[in-house]
Amino acid sequence: MTLRTIYDEHEGVRDRFTGAGTVTPELAARLGLTGLAGRASAQAFDLRIDLPCAPYGELMPTMVSRREGDVAARVAVRFDELQESCRLIQSILDALPDGPHLAPVQVPPDRAVGVGLIEGWRGPVLVALEAGPGGTIRRCHPHDPSWHNWPVIEHAIIGNIVPDFPLINKSFNLSYSGHDL
Repeated sequence: MTLRTIYDEHEGVRDRFTGAGTVTPELAARLGLTGLAGRASAQAFDLRIDLPCAPYGELMPTMVSRREGDVAARVAVRFDELQESCRLIQSILDALPDGPHLAPVQVPPDRAVGVGLIEGWRGPVLVALEAGPGGTIRRCHPHDPSWHNWPVIEHAIIGNIVPDFPLINKSFNLSYSGHDL
């Protein structure tokens, strides 16, 4: 990957990221840090592996994690997860059968409730739906894992210089409104 090579060869950037915004594995566990930020602080949990739904059980994703918990670790996990995602996508594309890919979907009864949980890059994303008449949506509640991760940034910035705040903040890359799922 070209971007990772550029990053790896840029000593100034790596020096700035190393040690900035550190979240220890103990603090990450205590505060429930999830997703790539959690895995960069040794929180080895990924729904694709720990509670796999199709097709992840067959694809056997590889979990990427680090222990350092700093901006550099979060960047490294992001690069590694991007490479793993490309591998998973290629495996899915290689296994697609020929022909049309269409399946009928039944209209749920009025007031039926459904809950979905899937691993997003910020952690587990939950969506709860309640059906309305004729297959409409009566209620929808998407829950972005940013809600769980925001309190960790408060601890990650302690002891860092002010110019490092944007690096630390964006290394978590949390949602401000929870609507960018």
